[in-house]
Amino acid sequence: MKIVMLGAPGAGKGTQAKKIASNFGIPHISTGDLFRVNIKNETALGKKAKVYIDQGFLVPDDLVLELIEERLGMADCKEGYVLDGFPRTIPQSKALDHTLNNKNDKLEYTIEVDVPDEVIIDRMAGRRACLSCGRTYHLETLRPKAEGICDFCGSFLILRDDDKPETVMKRLEVYHKQTQPLIDYYRERGILHTVDGTGEIEMIYQEIINILV
Repeated sequence: MKIVMLGAPGAGKGTQAKKIASNFGIPHISTGDLFRVNIKNETALGKKAKVYIDQGFLVPDDLVLELIEERLGMADCKEGYVLDGFPRTIPQSKALDHTLNNKNDKLEYTIEVDVPDEVIIDRMAGRRACLSCGRTYHLETLRPKAEGICDFCGSFLILRDDDKPETVMKRLEVYHKQTQPLIDYYRERGILHTVDGTGEIEMIYQEIINILV
């Protein structure tokens, strides 16, 4: 089962992607997580990506494609995967199609998690992240057991630069301009399914499961 998750930054597609991956026993592939690992390890790719991410801009296609192609080539992707954060542009989607076509393969589902911009800005302002293990929390919906401390590794939690309101607004502008056309692209292919992302996490998840089974 090969799935692409679509939705603006903060729409909750990452949360749903993890639940889907766990349910079907396939990897959750988040470009954000992959880039954060590279940034933390100060790889050449990570240093290049950080310049764009910190300003709320999309990472250039060549950097993203290099990362994704390597990940999809790993053994755990043979039975499927959930892509989260990729593709974000029409060129990226066409590049993914080309890669899959070369393997006589194709995407099966595209799930769009739809949330209004004003809701997203409020959500992101409440996010807190652990830079050590990559886990995220929220001041209202997913609080850590100890304030400001990661439950899993004990590191301090921070408000990431790309979650600050001014950066989120920039990211939303970029999303609507460059990523939203993908909705039409996948709708024309007949694999797009849209769910309301403003409800409870479990209700959204159940709606997605009803689509996939």
